[in-house]
Amino acid sequence: MSENLKTGLLVFIAALLVVNTVILVTDDGPSYADPSSDRASFERTAAVSASNAKATKASPDKAKTVDPLKTTASKSAPAGPVTTVEFEEIKHDFGTITQDSENTKIFNFTNTGTEPLIIENAKGSCGCTVPEYPKEPIPPGEQGEIKVVYKPGKQKNAQSKNVTITANTLPEKSILTITANVLESAPSM
Repeated sequence: MSENLKTGLLVFIAALLVVNTVILVTDDGPSYADPSSDRASFERTAAVSASNAKATKASPDKAKTVDPLKTTASKSAPAGPVTTVEFEEIKHDFGTITQDSENTKIFNFTNTGTEPLIIENAKGSCGCTVPEYPKEPIPPGEQGEIKVVYKPGKQKNAQSKNVTITANTLPEKSILTITANVLESAPSM
């Protein structure tokens, strides 16, 4: 069996397990034991999960949602119509910087779906990482940007910070990552 086929099969099985777990733990999700459950919705969700996992494995530096579903089995899915988003990059390394510096990175993205993209929130993993995001809907095919300002303060050495974007996409959250090696500032006299 080829490595690609093995990998694809493992990704598909993992996606099915994740979807099954989500369905079983949500109160409103369909159940295998319930003959009235929306099996078609479950199968679409499983297919999208497998497709997203495969897309992430094939291109780990791209955050991409593959299929816009309007219904899902998960409570954390957006209530309204969903769309897809693709970031030009999801990771940025500032390299070597100094304490108390201000470092800015613009993450560009495109609404690749058929519905307006609505970013509900963007949150840094700590107070030193502050994102700014568009508050207005981004029409299909249009581009936008998320500005991330990293101020390491007195942090030092290797640092890695995340910005979690919550939007009407499936999956609902996208994660941007910044890294840096922070050098100690020279003492002031």
